[in-house]
Amino acid sequence: MAYQFILFQQHEGHARLTLNRPDKLNSFTAAMHAEISQALGQVETDKACRALLVTGAGRGFCAGQDLGDRVMDANSAPPDLGDTLGRLYNPLITRLRTLPIPVVAAVNGVAAGAGANFALAADLVLAARSASFIQAFCKLGLVPDAGGTYTLPRLVGHARAMGLALLGDKLSAEQAAAWGLIWKCVDDDRLLGDAEQLVRHFATQPTQGLAAIKCAIHASWNNDLDRQLDLERDLQRACGRTNDYREGVRAFMEKRPAKFTGT
Repeated sequence: MAYQFILFQQHEGHARLTLNRPDKLNSFTAAMHAEISQALGQVETDKACRALLVTGAGRGFCAGQDLGDRVMDANSAPPDLGDTLGRLYNPLITRLRTLPIPVVAAVNGVAAGAGANFALAADLVLAARSASFIQAFCKLGLVPDAGGTYTLPRLVGHARAMGLALLGDKLSAEQAAAWGLIWKCVDDDRLLGDAEQLVRHFATQPTQGLAAIKCAIHASWNNDLDRQLDLERDLQRACGRTNDYREGVRAFMEKRPAKFTGT
């Protein structure tokens, strides 16, 4: 399938989705959303795909919404931004977070607004040392979206989330890692190599078990202990019936590397 605004490559066991509007810092348009949705559909239907890497082309990861994609002048009616979120951003974030495979984001350069929160919807976020994160919404009179008001306080705490959202200051990749906003900050020349190494690793691991880990960690934010214990019980029961569990036990007993198939 040919794409205009993204690059989508399928490799053995994993896929890479690259936002590809480098002249606009990969800012989102409705057309780009449509292509991302199509690519995610390919990931969802490809049983051989066991990990996804998301990154951006050129000098930035994603500058958020392309404001030029909306018609605004003195005579036009105000745009319905809620409709944009409901149709495009909210389904995208939900879909990314609930993919039953690990999602790795490799953040190169700026990740601003919805672009930052799109990256933070991944399971593991690596950022180049020169990268930065900006919750730019307050500078436009808007509210952090694409899950920002949900994710930020859970990752960095109330005070830091408030500061990032109310001030819109640029947060360096090193500080983001120190605060626990992202998994790791790496040297620029290592970013893609380290990210690719991660997805290649995940492509050899027990995929259903990793999906269950994602499910349990996400659910823990809203569950009390009893509900979380029940969920762990149910997920463990399902994982214990997989071929990969049996292979993992056999490999452990035989003192050899396991050969997981994702089933």
